[in-house]
Order: sequence, then structure tokens, then C-alpha cells
Amino acid sequence: MKTLLHLLSLALLLAIIAGCQPEPKPIAYGQANCAHCNMTVADSRYGAELVNDKGKAIFFDSAECLMTYVKEQPEQAEKAAFLLVTDFTRPNELIDARNAHFLQTKELPSPMGMYMTAVTDKAAATKMQQELGGRLLTWNEAVTAVQNNERPE
Repeated sequence: MKTLLHLLSLALLLAIIAGCQPEPKPIAYGQANCAHCNMTVADSRYGAELVNDKGKAIFFDSAECLMTYVKEQPEQAEKAAFLLVTDFTRPNELIDARNAHFLQTKELPSPMGMYMTAVTDKAAATKMQQELGGRLLTWNEAVTAVQNNERPE
């Protein structure tokens, strides 16, 4: 009986620990406010999210708001369990921001006017660039472009 009680206690402890793992949360479009600019997160093609090391999800209306937020608060980026942006080609689908391809083109205005559109697939991003113009950027290049307020001509 004592062994069974120990096993049940161990199973409960493991379940609690497993339940504490940080995970992305769905963005409540039309309800959540951007942590950077306080606008309502409304466009499901451009939402972004930071999940901190404790599992708290912080929402953004655009990749550029997320970029500005982590640039102004680098400790948040360093401790983040997830930095996520929405794949423009698959609205509502969050992808790893650091591995995304960013198309910056006047043809796709993003919520904050920096014209940053994230795509997970490089071939799709290249095709979009060929059709719409602009430039392709990595996460670090896009963060620098936002920091320097570089907009397409």
C-alpha cells in the first residue's frame, strides 16, 4: 500500500511538472491588445507572440511590434521560451520568428506600417518577392530594419 501511495505521488508530481512547460497560446484576434502599441490584435495574417520562460503569453499586432519590444527589452527575448510570428500564407498559424523569412514590400502593408510579412517557407517567400517586389530579410535583418525605421520605397 505504501509503495502504491509513493507511485501515485510520483505520478502526480510528474504530471504537475509536465503541465508547467511553457507553450504558445492561441491569439484572441479582436480581443487581445498589443503589448507594445496597445492596438487591438486584429489581423490574423500578422499577429505575433512571445511566451516567456514561465509560460505567460504576450501578444503583438505585428512582427514589427514584437521586434521593437524585444529590442527595447532584450532580457525578455533572452528568457523567452518562444518568439512567434504568423505565417502570412497560413493565417492563425504561428511559426518560430527566428527561422521565419520576412518580406518587406509596399505591396503588403502590415499593421504598423513597416511592411513586414512573415513566411515560414523560403520558396514561398521568394515567389512572393518575385511577384510583389521588395526584399527578403532574416529575423536579425528585420529587427535591424525596424530599429532603423527602414521602410520600402
